[in-house]
Amino acid sequence: MSEQPNEPNEPNEQADGPRVRPYGPEVAEFVERFAAELAEAGMQRMASRVFACLLTEDSGILGSAELSERLRISPAAVSGAIRYLSQVHLVTREREPGSRRERYRVHADVWYEAMTDRDALLGRWSTTFDQGLKAVGPDTPAGRRIAETAEFFDFMRRELAMTLERWHAHREAARGGDPEPS
Repeated sequence: MSEQPNEPNEPNEQADGPRVRPYGPEVAEFVERFAAELAEAGMQRMASRVFACLLTEDSGILGSAELSERLRISPAAVSGAIRYLSQVHLVTREREPGSRRERYRVHADVWYEAMTDRDALLGRWSTTFDQGLKAVGPDTPAGRRIAETAEFFDFMRRELAMTLERWHAHREAARGGDPEPS
């Protein structure tokens, strides 16, 4: 299948779902550009496209058929991308009420949640660095590199926690104390 974005389509009403916004050329151009930038930063290319597509949908929810149609990709490509996005906690899967079909959701606070997950990852790495330091010895060149790496990530973890707290306070203040629904 071609991987070019679709031409604009008519909004459609899913049986139990939200109204889907038309996917016009400007939206398609944004999706492809943002996806390319995400891929350049290290995210899988197809996952980048699916994530960017979900991000542009007002409801933040699309099914496999809509994603396949909009991105002109196979259902298998959607499935692989969703598997990756779920693993890195950028997308969640939901069942359509009364159906076996799944919908995929990107939450309004996706970046906050993704960074919170990174904090937990950094904590696990700290334990691994301790093990590595003991294995190679702290007074070896490798030990000094591992110790500096551990120190860097411990610093980043503390800074990340404070940054996330400041972001949360900033977002709440900017919205007049009303948290954005996810």
